[in-house]
Amino acid sequence: MSSNLPRGLFILELLTRNPGGLPLHVIATELQLPRSTTHRILAELVSTGYVRQQDGDFSPYRLTLKVATLGMQFLSATGVVELVQPVLDKLAAASGELARMSLVENDRLIWVAKAQGAQGGLRYDALSDPGEDVRLFCSSNGQAWLSTLTDQKALEIVSRQGFGEPGQYGPNAPRTIEAFLDCLRLARERRYAIVHETYEIGLAAIAAPVLNSSAETAIGAVSIAGPAARMRHAEHLVPLILDAARELSELSPGILACGR
Repeated sequence: MSSNLPRGLFILELLTRNPGGLPLHVIATELQLPRSTTHRILAELVSTGYVRQQDGDFSPYRLTLKVATLGMQFLSATGVVELVQPVLDKLAAASGELARMSLVENDRLIWVAKAQGAQGGLRYDALSDPGEDVRLFCSSNGQAWLSTLTDQKALEIVSRQGFGEPGQYGPNAPRTIEAFLDCLRLARERRYAIVHETYEIGLAAIAAPVLNSSAETAIGAVSIAGPAARMRHAEHLVPLILDAARELSELSPGILACGR
């Protein structure tokens, strides 16, 4: 990294994965940068409105909504959301839960659209916004997509993103390579991935890969997520998620065209 531009982008990516913010010394250590350089880049990001430090010089640095706004504006301009939203709306209404879609881009999985089907009471509203990365190893979307790849390729991608720290995700998140590969094996056998309290406490989800109709490779994943207590037995959701994945796969030529 010979210039501050890639360093600044890496800082933004790191803060995206840590919405609660990180202090200066942690950012510098994670990216193997001098603290003086890190402080200078962060000051520039603060001055341009991408990062904030609300509570004084020693408080954590956090992303502002400017980054998320850029992502949502871009997705809206591509037409992807307009194309997939009717399918998500139908899935949310039929399941009574949160329906979401993610798309593959350069070995990353990005949230692109969502629809809320819960009408009241206990409901799950995702903290992540369109344009943000999906956490791959412990989410249903991540496991559904990675199950379409070889174990070697899946491990390569997950290793770059990381498995997170103990306690950072749900109590049932896979903690070993063997446990993670077992999740992928089950997802391949079933044609969908299902998780219970792996991403966060109290959350369960089911997801299926969305395939490119002409190449039979996954372009993304679609999921239903809701309170674990209500989704403890999610077998009735399997036909809904598979039907949605099929519909979105049929739309894949248009989805891929939107991203060009």
